[in-house]
Amino acid sequence: MTISPVDFASLLCSRLCHDLLSPVGALNNGLELLADETDPEMRARCLELLSESAKASANKLKFFRLAFGAAGGFGETVDSREARAAIEGLFGDNHRVKLGWLVEDAVLPKPAIKVLLNLSLIAGDALVRGGQLDIGAETRGNTVEIVVRGDGPRIVLDSELRQALEGTSADAVITPRAAAAYLVHALVGENGGTLQVSAPDADVLLFGVAFRLR
Repeated sequence: MTISPVDFASLLCSRLCHDLLSPVGALNNGLELLADETDPEMRARCLELLSESAKASANKLKFFRLAFGAAGGFGETVDSREARAAIEGLFGDNHRVKLGWLVEDAVLPKPAIKVLLNLSLIAGDALVRGGQLDIGAETRGNTVEIVVRGDGPRIVLDSELRQALEGTSADAVITPRAAAAYLVHALVGENGGTLQVSAPDADVLLFGVAFRLR
């Protein structure tokens, strides 16, 4: 499974635009309502909604900048606190997903941070009715191990995402929805690592990644 860099960049941009469409659209709608509203209580409510939408947009941008882009600088490692803040910003405010953070290393290699973030995004999205999202990473000798676990009343990992993670997708069926999964697959492969995904009928969703430090 190979995708040209240009096509892959297009997939990432499409995924980013899709995720930002809702909060940015809510900002636009809120501004239109505010322009026509004269009731003080309704204007206060409009401002509250605008604030929530602006915060959601900013949190998504911060997350995707670290997960997809060059945030964290051009060094080989990234402060793990940045990753935690990005994930908490993405999921923490909606109270649908509870987070467990099990990373003690102060810094992690940049590929590990990107894998951790994108697996967290996939697992969080799979908890369609909410639940618990636990994220762990540890450096052992010259190996980095990452575990992401999702547990909830309903877990749905689309077959398209599973195939992209495992590298079994045909190039023609990779869509923006699978951009994060394909990025994980590519990063693990480039770093000589391994990726394990729990079985489709498992009670919990579990991702495990291990790759060697360079």
